[in-house]
Amino acid sequence: MRKKTIWVVDDDPIYQIIINKIIQRSEMFSKISSYKNGKEAIDSLSEVIDKDGDLPDIILLDINMPVMDGWEFMEALGEIQPKFKRQIIVYIVSSSIAVEDKNTSKTYTNILGYLSKPVSVNDLLLIASND
Repeated sequence: MRKKTIWVVDDDPIYQIIINKIIQRSEMFSKISSYKNGKEAIDSLSEVIDKDGDLPDIILLDINMPVMDGWEFMEALGEIQPKFKRQIIVYIVSSSIAVEDKNTSKTYTNILGYLSKPVSVNDLLLIASND
């Protein structure tokens, strides 16, 4: 099984450190990239497309962020998605367990799941094994 590339889009610097350590410990992913808001991640995706670089396999996406939140990111992702050679799988990762958020996440076909913070190694193993 090829190791996957994972992006973490979250504005919480402490969570970023924790999730990066958990991802490294899981040894399930070949590369981790971190972004502090949706705009940084979208800009980076656009760059990857322009340079024909490596798209992430999986994005762990926070909902509540400044500049561009998770839902705005999903809208922007939908606009550039036709340029991708393959589907990017998105998991919403949030400390919010609001029913509206869970329902909204179901309206996007590439959102595969909804994880509550903190994400565990077991969560990552499930994510990495989903194909």
